[in-house]
Amino acid sequence: MELHRFYSSLAIRTDRTRKIVVLLIDGLGGLSHEDYGYKTELEYANHPNLDRLASHGATGMLTPVLPGVTPGSGPAHIALFGLDPISFNIGRGVLEALGIGIVPDPADVLARGNFCTVDDTGVIIDRRAGRISTQTCEERLSLLRDIRVPECEIELHVVRDHRFVLRLKGSDLDGNIGNTDPGTVGAKPRAAAALDQRAEATAGFINAFVDQALHRLKGPSAANGLVLRGFSMLPDIPSFDELYGLRSAALAVYPMYKGLARIVGMDILNCNDLSDQLRTLDTYWNDYDYFFIHYKYTDSCGEDGEFLSKVRHIETLDSSIDSLLSLEPAVLAVTGDHSTPAALKSHSWHPVPLLLVSPTCRRDGSTAFTESVCARGGLGTLESKYLMGLLLAHALRLEKYGA
Repeated sequence: MELHRFYSSLAIRTDRTRKIVVLLIDGLGGLSHEDYGYKTELEYANHPNLDRLASHGATGMLTPVLPGVTPGSGPAHIALFGLDPISFNIGRGVLEALGIGIVPDPADVLARGNFCTVDDTGVIIDRRAGRISTQTCEERLSLLRDIRVPECEIELHVVRDHRFVLRLKGSDLDGNIGNTDPGTVGAKPRAAAALDQRAEATAGFINAFVDQALHRLKGPSAANGLVLRGFSMLPDIPSFDELYGLRSAALAVYPMYKGLARIVGMDILNCNDLSDQLRTLDTYWNDYDYFFIHYKYTDSCGEDGEFLSKVRHIETLDSSIDSLLSLEPAVLAVTGDHSTPAALKSHSWHPVPLLLVSPTCRRDGSTAFTESVCARGGLGTLESKYLMGLLLAHALRLEKYGA
């Protein structure tokens, strides 16, 4: 039996009193940095509230997928929601579309697009075009919206900053397409390549669009190129309510994470920043059983290699969570989806710190919330897909298994 179906078979669906909160600090894990006393960002930061929580609960580490595997945001989150990230590998394109409120048809193919900066030879020199504004992104997309490709309808939707969604509509489309994004500077964008024979026509439509788009984008703008990744189609995924009997809500700022929550049936409570997220949590506290709070900025700083900025955002979060703690959730988990060390400027395979607080926790003597402390914590090192079972158990929402 699949893991989520097993948990579902044990789920108690009647208790509406014991609230579960997952505070997700995106890209939380770091690496020791010689410029900062060989500490990680989390070890260097001052976070007394999280440290105090650690002393009242149990700590451990989460492996997002498997040891040594660097996850994208999609599989890292899907695992935290109790689904096997290998069986349910959801493409970034679908998630971005859902995040901005587009519900694709099952026959559509979607991709996440980035505007980028290329030099005169077509080599990428900035994968995010200097993180252009959302308004500039819309202006650049307006140059491309009347591009026509025979036998395929193309839609372009702005997401945020340099990001957009490419949506292909037609018959017999297939999303098994390789990324055009090489994932690094110093390389040219790749052609869209079919990963099986059924996707060859779709790859041809994409390349026809990109050829026209690159011609129109030429010029002095930082957004003079584009790359695409996460080609995908809408999968069939069970909802939290179906699986666990949980009324669930997501409080996220960035569209991508709204999409991840929406794909497992969470209601989206729109928020503009951390303060707004915490106010909204208080407002809707009695309406839901499970709350997913997503904090993005630590990940962005890690990807930009900004160690001290990541430290400051950890400290900002720590100083702001009193209102959350005052609600006294029955189960509170604080963790990350993956590690994004500033030293690497990218996601990494390193396990992520986990803090679990509940009256049913066995306190393990932890006194701080850091990688080194969590690595010795009583929860041990788990694959992220098992976190959901722990949350349900500590919320007293799982029946006994077996006779």
